[in-house]
Amino acid sequence: MSKYLYCASLVLCAYVAMTAQTVSDFSLEDIDGELVSYEELKGEQLTVIDFWATWCKPCTKAMPKLNKIYEEYQVDGLNMIGISCDGPRSIAKVKPVAKSLGVDYAILKDIDCEVMNSFQFQAFPTLIIVDQDDEIVWVHEGFSSGDEELIAEHIRELLK
Repeated sequence: MSKYLYCASLVLCAYVAMTAQTVSDFSLEDIDGELVSYEELKGEQLTVIDFWATWCKPCTKAMPKLNKIYEEYQVDGLNMIGISCDGPRSIAKVKPVAKSLGVDYAILKDIDCEVMNSFQFQAFPTLIIVDQDDEIVWVHEGFSSGDEELIAEHIRELLK
């Protein structure tokens, strides 16, 4: 590796470390109308938070695959939280969609997208992986077939 490339990669790593975002505790209603907090739901080792909406086809395509990842790694200290950013017109669809897709992890409702907007995310779906220190260690925007393998690979690596 050239000295220039090495220095550039060090600068990039330092920038990423300095700008690492953390997840502060928040509370939202779940699909049964109960107010729950991030602190109550976060995993012992990792927490995957998936921001989605019922009208987003890639979101609903991803959810059953995310559920399989959740089932596989839950015993290793992973928890998954789905946060629906549906607005007032479509919020009533959240519970039926989650149930029809067989989602077993917690689904919360962020009608005003306050939680998602606090991270300045713009795309649906956006998935983040949060470590046990509440630092966001990986962000993935969008979803297409095969992305579940990439997500699972990052989870495996982070659980080591």
